Amino acid sequence: MSWIQQRLVRNLARNCRSFSASAPSRSTALTKTALSHRKAYAASALFWGSALAVAAGLTLKSTVHLDAEAAPTPVEEETRVDPATSIEFPTKMKIQSRTPLPTFTLMGVGVRTVSFLGIKVYSVGFYADLNDPKLDVPENATPEEKIEYIVKNRACVLRIVPTRSTSYSHLRDGFMRALLARQLLCRQRGQLTPDEELAIQSPLRKLKSMFPNTPLAKHSPLDILVTAPSPKQPRTLIVRDLGSVQSDWLASEFVLTYFEGEGISPPLKKSVVEYVKTHL
Repeated sequence: MSWIQQRLVRNLARNCRSFSASAPSRSTALTKTALSHRKAYAASALFWGSALAVAAGLTLKSTVHLDAEAAPTPVEEETRVDPATSIEFPTKMKIQSRTPLPTFTLMGVGVRTVSFLGIKVYSVGFYADLNDPKLDVPENATPEEKIEYIVKNRACVLRIVPTRSTSYSHLRDGFMRALLARQLLCRQRGQLTPDEELAIQSPLRKLKSMFPNTPLAKHSPLDILVTAPSPKQPRTLIVRDLGSVQSDWLASEFVLTYFEGEGISPPLKKSVVEYVKTHL
């Protein structure tokens, strides 16, 4: 064997040993490379998944925003503010009911105060149905007589809005005291016979029983509706969400207590009188 052949054999043997020694490291390198690619793929998938989720969220948000922009803007209703409490009352009131009701017009607002400290209990707005062309208010009557005529002949609403948290029972006690005083006054005036006085006791008890011993939150309106007179049935006094009671006397006198003398709320009576002088 020539020296050239001997060198070739030695080089071949050396290369085989070098290859065998480096095989594990190459395998490890390939494994690391594969893991690296796998991690990169997973990271890429996570990124695009997140990106798609964000895009979907932005698309949804954009859609909602566009829908909100496309929605019609509600018409702002005209209101009147009680200067003593800053409580607002809509100048027109439409009450949803299974039986169609008229649109009521605000005639005046005022505050109800109690005790010598002048604690403000609630603001009250007086509404009446003034849209009927048959409403024939006597032209030569005094403002007080015109108010009484409207109360006795048209549907009316008293909206009561507490200035502070109170209770239904507290309002009920005030209503009942006012009605008992009204009952005594009507008896003295000869406007209430003994039989009529006996007949109104049951409606009075029913009205008293309708008010629960639960709180009434500040600025939560309580609407008290009196239906228009009807030849078919007595007038109905309806306390929103609480119940109703039928009685011609109770329906009209409940409202008139707010206008007798100075009234339960002198500012309310003054406000309504001014409206009558201006519009009726």
